[in-house]
Amino acid sequence: MELDERSRKVLFAVIQCYINSPGPVGSRVVTKKFSFGLSPATIRNIMSDLEEVGLLQQPHTSAGRVPTDNGYRYYVDSMKADQKMVSEDFILVLNEKWEMLKKDINSFLVEASKMLSSLSHYIGITVPPNTGSTTLNRVEMIKLRRNRLGVMLFTDEGIIQNRMISVERELSQSNLNRIAGYINSRFAGHTLDEIKQMILAEMEKEKVLCDGLITEAMKICSDALSASAENVYISGISEVLALPDFSDIDRIKELLRAIEDKHIMIGLLNKISDSGGTQVFIGSENPLTEMKKFSLVASTYKEGNRPIGAIGIIGPTRMNYARAISIVDLTATYITDILSYR
Repeated sequence: MELDERSRKVLFAVIQCYINSPGPVGSRVVTKKFSFGLSPATIRNIMSDLEEVGLLQQPHTSAGRVPTDNGYRYYVDSMKADQKMVSEDFILVLNEKWEMLKKDINSFLVEASKMLSSLSHYIGITVPPNTGSTTLNRVEMIKLRRNRLGVMLFTDEGIIQNRMISVERELSQSNLNRIAGYINSRFAGHTLDEIKQMILAEMEKEKVLCDGLITEAMKICSDALSASAENVYISGISEVLALPDFSDIDRIKELLRAIEDKHIMIGLLNKISDSGGTQVFIGSENPLTEMKKFSLVASTYKEGNRPIGAIGIIGPTRMNYARAISIVDLTATYITDILSYR
C-alpha cells in the first residue's frame, strides 16, 4: 500500500502518540505535538481516510483513532536503519558478558533473556542452540554409584549438558575413562544428530558385538544423546504486567497461557530459523493462535552461516518497535560474531 507524504506523517504521528500513551489519539493531539502545518480538520480527514484503508481504527464513536495491526506493519516496514535505536549502555553490558558467552552459551542466554527484558520493558526470551545441530567437542564420564554414572557433553558451541545414565553392569572409573576416550576419538567434530546415525550404523557391525566395552560405549552415548531436551529461557513477566495494556485480568491470562508452555515458545521461534535478519510478528500475523494479541520481535543467531538458536522480545502490539528491533538485532549479531570467531 502506498500513502502520500501527508498520510504517512499523520499515520506515524498517531502510532508514536499511541505507543507513548495508550488511548485513542485525536486530531488536536496530533496538531499540538507535531508541526505539520495542517489544521485539526485536515488531520481529522486524513485519519478518516487511514481508517477506511484499515491502518487506523476508532474504538468508540467520537473517540480518536488507534493503530491496527496493518497500521503497525506499515510503520515497521517503513523504518529506515538509522531510525532504529541502539543503546550504548546495552553494548557495554554485552561486552561485559563476553567471557561468559565464550565459556558457556547457556549461562549467557539466561542472562541475555534478563537483559532483553530490562532494556525493552517487555518479555525477553532466548532459545539455546538446537542440540542436534551442535558439534561434540568431548565427553567426560564420572562413576556415581554401582550402575549409575554422570555423562557431561561439551560442544564446540559452548554448551555443556549433564546427563544421568543407568548401565546394565557396574563399570569402574578406569573403564569409563576408556569409554569416554573411545567416544571422543570416534565422534568428536560431528554434530549430535550425525553421531546418532553413526551409532546406529556402528551397532550393526559384528566387530562391535565382539568388544563388550565398545558396545557399552555405544549404548551410553546413545542414551546420553536421547536424553537431550530443548529449553527456553523467559524473563520479565512482571515488566509487561505493569503496562496499562494488561490492566485487564483476561489479557493477563492470555499472556500467561501464551508463555507458560515452553513448547509453544520453542515452536514459534523455530519458525523463524530458516529466515535471516530480525523479524517482527504483529498481533494477528503470529503463526500461533496463543500469540494473536501480542507482538514478537525475534532473530536467529548463527555459527558461521548456520542458524543454531533464537532470541526475541514479546510485548503488546502497542510496542516500541524501533527500540525492540534494535535490541534484538544487536544481541543476535553479537552472539553470532562471538560463536563464529572465537
